[in-house]
Amino acid sequence: MTMQEIEQAITELSPEELTRLREWFDEYYAQVWDDQIERDAASGRLDKLIAEADEEYNAGSSKPL
Repeated sequence: MTMQEIEQAITELSPEELTRLREWFDEYYAQVWDDQIERDAASGRLDKLIAEADEEYNAGSSKPL
């Protein structure tokens, strides 16, 4: 299926189906994002950012959320 076919199919959804699709996609995309973060963390790609955040926290230059 092409992107154009997917887009066309979406335009044919009822409002209820569109809502269900949006909810499903939000959950799916969140899982894809979580998986990417886990892969990046496991590979060490986030080590530099984590070290910088630790330095800022230890230096007292961070604020509580």
